[in-house]
Amino acid sequence: MKIDGNYSPPVIVGAGPAGLAAAETFLQAGVTPLILDEADSAGGQGTRRLGPLSEPRMQALFGPHYAARMKDRESFEDSILARSDYRPLTTIWGVYNKGLEIHVGNRLTNLPFQHLLLCTGATDRILPVPGWTLPGVYTLGGAQVALKKHGTFIGRKLVFAGSSPLLYLAAAQYLRLGARDLVIIDSTPLSQKMKAAPAMARWSAGTFVEGLRLLHELKLAGVRMIFGADLLEIGGSTKVEHITFQRRGHRTETVACDAVAIGHGLRPETQLAELAGAQFEFDAEHGQWFPATDMDGRAAADVWIAGDAARTVGAVGAKVSGALAALSVLREMGITLFPADRVNSMRKKLKSWRNFQYAMARAFIAPAAAAAEAPGTMILCRCERVTAADIREAVAQTAGPAEINRVKAITRCGMGRCQGRYCGFALQSLLSSLTDKGAGSVGRLRAQAPVRPIPLTAAKNGSNDGKI
Repeated sequence: MKIDGNYSPPVIVGAGPAGLAAAETFLQAGVTPLILDEADSAGGQGTRRLGPLSEPRMQALFGPHYAARMKDRESFEDSILARSDYRPLTTIWGVYNKGLEIHVGNRLTNLPFQHLLLCTGATDRILPVPGWTLPGVYTLGGAQVALKKHGTFIGRKLVFAGSSPLLYLAAAQYLRLGARDLVIIDSTPLSQKMKAAPAMARWSAGTFVEGLRLLHELKLAGVRMIFGADLLEIGGSTKVEHITFQRRGHRTETVACDAVAIGHGLRPETQLAELAGAQFEFDAEHGQWFPATDMDGRAAADVWIAGDAARTVGAVGAKVSGALAALSVLREMGITLFPADRVNSMRKKLKSWRNFQYAMARAFIAPAAAAAEAPGTMILCRCERVTAADIREAVAQTAGPAEINRVKAITRCGMGRCQGRYCGFALQSLLSSLTDKGAGSVGRLRAQAPVRPIPLTAAKNGSNDGKI
C-alpha cells in the first residue's frame, strides 16, 4: 500500500476514546495524524489521568476495571500518542475557510486542514432549578473531575440529582473513596426504568449488567435512592444547605446536604462542528439537536464527527465511531485499510450502541416540561443573569414566532462564557412550553466564535503563520 507523500495530515480535535481510536486507525495505515486537545493529558473523562490519588485509592475508584483502565492508558500513551503529532493544551476557538483558529502558548494562530475529524466529546446537560447558582452545586461531570483529578470530595453530605446514569457511577466512585453520607434523587420513576430494561439488555447485556452491579453496590452500602422525584429547589443562604423535591403522589421532602451534583444526561459539544459546516437534525427521542452525518461520521466534504460529539454512544461505542470516521477519511485519501465486510461489521456494532442509548434515554428521561414551571426569579442563564421571567417577557413582546436565536438576541441568554452549554436546553424547553410547539420547532442556538474564551494577552501576541 503506497501513500502519496503530498498530503496534509488528518487533524483530530480531541484525544478521548474516539480521537485515540481514529489516530490508531490512521497509524495502522501508515498515516501520522495531528492530534489537538485542550486537556493536559489524553484519555477523556473515562480514563482521565488521576491526580494525587495513591494506587490503592485508584484501585478502589475503578474497582474491577482498574487493571483494564491502566493497561488501556499505557497502551495509547506508548502506541498511539508517541507515534502521532500530539499537542495537548491546545484550544480550538473557531473554524474559518478550512482553517482552525487556535490558542496555544499564549498566542493565536491558524492551521489549515484538508481532513478534519472532530472528537470533541460531550458535557453534562443541565436543567436549572431555583438555587442552582449557589456555591456547592456542581455538574455530575464536575464532581467526577474533583474526585479523579484533584482527589477531593465536593462536600461531605452529598446529593446526586437529575436523570442520568452518571448519578450512580459518580455516587459509587465517591462511596469507594470513603464518602458515606450520600443520597441519589432520580427524576425518572423506577417503573419507567424497568420498561426500558429489556431493550438495554438486548443491545448491550454487559453494560446493562454493570449498571445493575452499581445499583447493588450502592444498595448494600445503604445509599438512599429516590426515584420519580421532581427537583424543586436547592436551598441555602450563602451556600448549599438542603435540596427539596417531591415524589409523585407524595408531599415535598427536604434533605440536608452541603453539595449537590446535577445532570440530565449528556449533550454533544457541537460548536466547532457547526462552524466547520455541519448541518443539524432534531432527535425527538433524546430531545436534542445532533450533527447530521452518515454512518461513518462524515458531516461535510472535509469534516467528520465521531464519538459523543456526534451522538452519545459511551466509551466503547466512541472507539468504534472514531475508527469508522478514520477509515472514511482514509478512503477519501485513496487508502483502503479494511475489507468491506469488516467495515460493515463495525457499523453494526455502532448501531447497536446507538440503540442502547435510545433505550437509556427511555430509562433516564430529562424532565424538560419542568422548565414551564420555573419561577420567574429563577436564573436561567447564569453567565448573563437572565431569569425565566425575562424569557417569558421577551416572548410576550415579540411579534412572530419565538425562535430561540431571536430570544437570545433580545435577552442575551446563551451569549456568555459557556455559549449556551448550560442554559440552552432549559431555554429550548421553556420556549417550547410557551409556544405550545415541539422542542424541535423553536430552533437551536447557533454557534459563534470564539467558542472558548481567548485571553487578551494572546490576542496581542497573535500570529497567522499557520504554525503551532
